[in-house]
Amino acid sequence: MKAHIDTRSAPVRTAQSTLDQAPCICFVGTCGIQLWGMTPAERLMRMFVKLGVVDIIDEADLSGISRAVIVVRADAVIDAPLVPMLAENEGLLLIGDEMGHEKPIALHVAPEHAGDAAHILSDPPDRIPVYLKHKAKRPDQLDAAYWKGLRKREVPYALIVSKLNKREVEWRTFMGTYKGATDLVTKHVWPLPAFFVTRALAPTSITPNIVTAISAVFVIVALMLFLEGQWIIGLIAAWFMTFLDTVDGKLARVTRTSSKWGNIFDHGIDLIHPPFWYAAWAFGLATTPLALDQQTFMWVMIAIFAGYVAQRLMEGIAIKSFGLEIHIWRPIDTFFRQITARRNPNMVILTASAIVGRPDLGIIAVAWWTLICLGLHGLQLIQAAIVSYRHGPLESWLNRPVDRQ
Repeated sequence: MKAHIDTRSAPVRTAQSTLDQAPCICFVGTCGIQLWGMTPAERLMRMFVKLGVVDIIDEADLSGISRAVIVVRADAVIDAPLVPMLAENEGLLLIGDEMGHEKPIALHVAPEHAGDAAHILSDPPDRIPVYLKHKAKRPDQLDAAYWKGLRKREVPYALIVSKLNKREVEWRTFMGTYKGATDLVTKHVWPLPAFFVTRALAPTSITPNIVTAISAVFVIVALMLFLEGQWIIGLIAAWFMTFLDTVDGKLARVTRTSSKWGNIFDHGIDLIHPPFWYAAWAFGLATTPLALDQQTFMWVMIAIFAGYVAQRLMEGIAIKSFGLEIHIWRPIDTFFRQITARRNPNMVILTASAIVGRPDLGIIAVAWWTLICLGLHGLQLIQAAIVSYRHGPLESWLNRPVDRQ
């Protein structure tokens, strides 16, 4: 029977840190469906544990507990931004979606109401109890659409999985791991193949760090091939590395196995290797009739290395000065992030040049594109400084209400 949902209430706040006094958690019902190598309950527990919610109780013990409890359907699939909201807000009843139908999916209740919690989820009453109805919320009614860590605005999901919708739920959870501001290859080319590879790896013992380590090997392979003037084979190795660079992050997020070390390992490789690929490409030209003359070679190297470092410094200055990444300030900045002179857009240029047999023009084009983007980044910083001085702190367009975008 469909519950009568009253969603008029004050906004629910988001947890900013682990809980001072954590509730316990109880999963209602059973679900043997595997998502990314684990049941929905196991996946949710990985998220709750990071918030300090570590104690699990049986459904039969709900009526005898002496502290608050989060009760969740065992077949519930809940997006990461909603988990801290559940953990932090006693009285919150999260309304999820079961193939187009609204259903209570999780709730956080005081101990005196714990005995009723399982019934509310497994057999929703005609009317939500008074102590819950003012905090009964669908994901779109919670202030959780802006996900700063992934630089995107997207309504989080709260779903009930079944054999009928497993594929759709898998795809939704996978795409939910993507950043909103990223390059055009990552955004438009890699999602489908990365989905199938990530799904194949998730149930295995291959961790995201192993994938990152393999990608590091291909960094070196591509560099050596570029030095030898083996453009096509080198590009295959390089593109395979960039693909694995997508897979490792998605694998970590869908399996909830992200770690501080993994983040440093992955981003460290991403930060260091691109200009060395370009240098190897330029040195490799010396083995061919298309070798750059000494003056052009020096100009290309200076433009690429200095431009690369300067752009990264500008991005850091924006974060320190304005409190946000410059790529998410305005819609035009987010669009520009798709094509700015970072690794994947530059690899598109080099690939096109190799296909037409002019790798020399490719590296020169990368140098020019780096300088052009450097100028555009400088213009972004100047505009941001002016707006910040005149109107106060900058706000990402992704964090504005929809009617203001």
